[in-house]
Amino acid sequence: MGDNQQVPTSLDDEIPPALPAPELPAALDAAPVPPALDAAPVRLALPSAPAGAAVERPVDAVCAAAVTLARQAAIDIAGAGQVGDHVTVHAEGDRVATHQFACLSRGYRGWRWAVTVSRVPRARTATVSEVVLLPGPDSVLAPSWLPWADRIAPGDLGSADQLPYRGDDPLLEPGYTATGEEDSDRLAIWELGLGRVRVLSPEGRAEVAHRWYSSDRGPTSDEAVHAAAACSSCGYFLPLAGGMRQVFGVCANEWSPSDARVVSVDHGCGAHSETDVERAAPETLPPPILDETGYEAVVVAPRQTEGEGSEAPVEATEVLAEAEVPAEAPVLAEAEVPAEAEVPAEAPVVQPEPAADAEPRAEAGVAADQG
Repeated sequence: MGDNQQVPTSLDDEIPPALPAPELPAALDAAPVPPALDAAPVRLALPSAPAGAAVERPVDAVCAAAVTLARQAAIDIAGAGQVGDHVTVHAEGDRVATHQFACLSRGYRGWRWAVTVSRVPRARTATVSEVVLLPGPDSVLAPSWLPWADRIAPGDLGSADQLPYRGDDPLLEPGYTATGEEDSDRLAIWELGLGRVRVLSPEGRAEVAHRWYSSDRGPTSDEAVHAAAACSSCGYFLPLAGGMRQVFGVCANEWSPSDARVVSVDHGCGAHSETDVERAAPETLPPPILDETGYEAVVVAPRQTEGEGSEAPVEATEVLAEAEVPAEAPVLAEAEVPAEAEVPAEAPVVQPEPAADAEPRAEAGVAADQG
């Protein structure tokens, strides 16, 4: 073996043999070099990957072949029967690759067991670096986390809650600029009413106007579509101040569903102050009809007054005697009794006395008392 030859110790250290330099013809060696090529070297433009495209690295052959090693590592962590088929393998770096296996657990549908293997230089075997459970493209995930300030929505604020201060609110702008002069600042802040630190910006006013106009207090709500007139002609409409008065106002009608709320000028409801309903003509009712065919005569004894004593029974008897019995009233004695019905012996048969016999019986009773 010569002194200029090298023996490779691994597959990574193979050195190709040196090639002899080619001999150039004498004509080419003596040819003059063009001045343009002598001044600047020529550079060839190589095709490059498009912007944003991920460059896929080649997978190491030893790491790619360690499928059995990666599966056994996943089974050791997940347990028997929880690791499915081999899905894919991709390179993480030089001599580093990740094998992915399907997860068979019912609670992790679509997830994958990812096993990362690697090898050191000049090694012929790979070793396991880590085993993790990662979501796949079809896995069920929780929504992305949002900060509390961005998660809260209009209407979530309670009576005892308080929002944090937002110094960079795009809907607000400084209400005034302090000049440092006491007289000028006092005039702007107190006399002109510019005492608020921040007011609505043009972007904020546009956003508010769009939200109000497209809400249920705009012209497209059901009550506005069925209204007979718009709010602009209602006496309970209070226009807002400033530039908003051309489009919005506040409803002051307690009978309206929009009471104490901001409404647009083309909104409307059924409680308009200048509209009326169609009044129907009153119907003529027929005279009342007295039903005299189904009444029942009731005899009421007079109320006993103080001082009359025993005279009340006599008067009651006279009233009962003088009461007219309707002709249609059936006589108890003449009532037909079924043959099967047994009449008790002790029950006396009550027979109504004629009205003409009332006076002789009354006189006979008076004569007996005198005798």
